[in-house]
This record gives sequence, structure tokens and C-alpha cells, in this order.
Amino acid sequence: MEGGGRPSAAQAALLAASTALTALLYSVYRQKARVARGLEGARRVRLDGDLRAVLLEAPGRCVPYAVIEGVVRSVKETLSSQFVENCKGVIQRLTLQEHKMVWNRTTHLWNDYEKIIHQRTNTTPFDLVPQEDGASVTVRVMKPLDAAELSLETVYEKFHPSVQSFTDVIGHYISGERPKGIQETEQMLKVGTALTGVGELVLDNATIKLQPPKQGMPYYLSGMDFDSLLQKQESNVRFWKILTVVFGFATCAILFFILRKQYRHHRERRHLKQMQDEFRQAQERLMREMNAEGGETLKNACVICLSNTKSCVFLECGHVCSCSECYQALPEPKRCPICRQAISRVVPLYNS
Repeated sequence: MEGGGRPSAAQAALLAASTALTALLYSVYRQKARVARGLEGARRVRLDGDLRAVLLEAPGRCVPYAVIEGVVRSVKETLSSQFVENCKGVIQRLTLQEHKMVWNRTTHLWNDYEKIIHQRTNTTPFDLVPQEDGASVTVRVMKPLDAAELSLETVYEKFHPSVQSFTDVIGHYISGERPKGIQETEQMLKVGTALTGVGELVLDNATIKLQPPKQGMPYYLSGMDFDSLLQKQESNVRFWKILTVVFGFATCAILFFILRKQYRHHRERRHLKQMQDEFRQAQERLMREMNAEGGETLKNACVICLSNTKSCVFLECGHVCSCSECYQALPEPKRCPICRQAISRVVPLYNS
């Protein structure tokens, strides 16, 4: 605490940072909780012959937030894997990722660093169809790359290590960067994959479409079933809730510490003021008693205790103002109570 009982700059900064972090975590928790509640309240519809009738009865031929499960089927030609034979899909993502070690000048350690240097995603229109063969109803999946969770399967992955000469190694140590290699990855959403779609379900003329919802809710195209997807979101909510509670308790602890320090400082100041008032009242009472006994006694009284007779001569200032007991009680380095000059030696004073 600083003078006057105010919190120090470090304490104030710590309290402000902890409060801001708690507020940020609470905001994220509320957003995650809203998403989980919306997902829990989504309408589950079956991909069967009754789906068109359900949409015809819905306001605007639309279910704002619906859950539907089906199997991926390509509308046009499928995409073929560049590395795996007979691997067909509707979404293909090719990624080149650089791996290297970077020297941290603060911790003096080499840290792993990854950077995507190139990524290309190819798509082709696809539908969700029932798992049973022969069903005529289909749902066209719109804007799949906008999904907050898009389940892609890694079908090919290869790491190409960097070839380095001795001169390269010396240069890397000097520059603080050591390339490890390039990782090549291919991911696909394969034909026949079971998919859970959560979004806006709308009947557009003769086509049933699943598209991103308009209420700000997330769009899902997940390989998990709906119950597992909901459980994952609820676990995410619990994680952010625990973080918010922990940092909230930390903020309350910091605030309690600062308020406790302020209360103790206020109590000490009040106690000191009370002692000063009592001392002043005792001095006034003693002076009245000494005046009643005679002015000569007051004149020779010690200026500190006002009860004993002056018996010390302070040198080099020469003041006679204290008794020997009060001189011994003066704090080090001893100074004259009158002029505050340092006392080099004391000469006893004898009154005859």
C-alpha cells in the first residue's frame, strides 16, 4: 500500500487486469452457453418421405435451426484423391505446412513453430441422403466451408525433412531459425460418410436445402452423431465456466486483500489519532496541575514527560530540556528535541 492507504500502482494494475480477464472469460462463457442452449433446442427432423410435408407446414417453409442426419452423396462428379487410389470425396483440402525451430531469446530455448505456407480447398455440390438405399428424398448442403465444425478425414500425410549442409546449420544458429521440413496433408469429406448437419432447413421450390442459419447460431457439418456433438458443446461450456469462476475468485481475493489493507491502515490512523488526543489531554492536565503547584516547577520540568526535572545538558547545542530517563528513550541517532541537532555527548545537570 502507498502512503494514505491507497493501493500501489502494481496492485491497481493487477486488479484491473484480473477484472478485465474475468469479464472476457464470462463473455466467452455466455456465448458458448447460448450456443449450447440453441443446439439443445434445435428441432430434430428425419430424412425421410415426410420431410417435405414438415417443411410445407412450417412458417415460410423453413425450420430456422434444424438437426438432420444423413450420408454424403455427390451431385456431380466426385473429387479424386491425388495420393490415394479409389478415394472419392466432395471436399478436398490440400495443405503444405512448414515446421521449424525458433530460438526464444527470453527463455533461451528452441520452440516448435508451424506455419501454413499453402492451402487449397476444392468442393463439389453434394447432398445428404438417408442411409437406407432407394429413398428419393435428398437435402442439398449449401456453403459447407462456412460450417463452424466441418469433419474432414486425413487420407494422406507425409513429412519431407529439410536437407541441411554444415554451412546451413551455422547460419540457422546465427539467425535463430532451424527449418525441420514441410508436411504435406490431404483431407477429404468422402462419399458415403455419415454426417450430422445443423443449420437452417428450407424448401426452395422442389429442392430442400441445408444452409447457414440467420440467427447468428453456428453451422455444423459434423461426423459425430447429434448427442455426441451436444455433449461436446456442453463440455466446452463447463470448461469456460470453470475458468470464469477461478479467475472470478482470484479477482475477489485481490479486491479483499486491497480492502483489508485499507481497513487496517484506517484503523491504525484512528488508533494513532486517539493516542495523540489522550497524550494532549494528559499534557494539558499536567500543565494545569503544575501551574497550580507553582510556575518554577513547570519551568524545570522535562519537555518530554513533563513530570521529571531537567537533568541533562545536550552538546553541542547546549539545550537543557530533558531528564535522563527520556534521554535514554530517544531513538537512535539521538537528536535534541528542541533544535533536532545531533547529540554528541551529554553532561549531567545537578540542581542545588
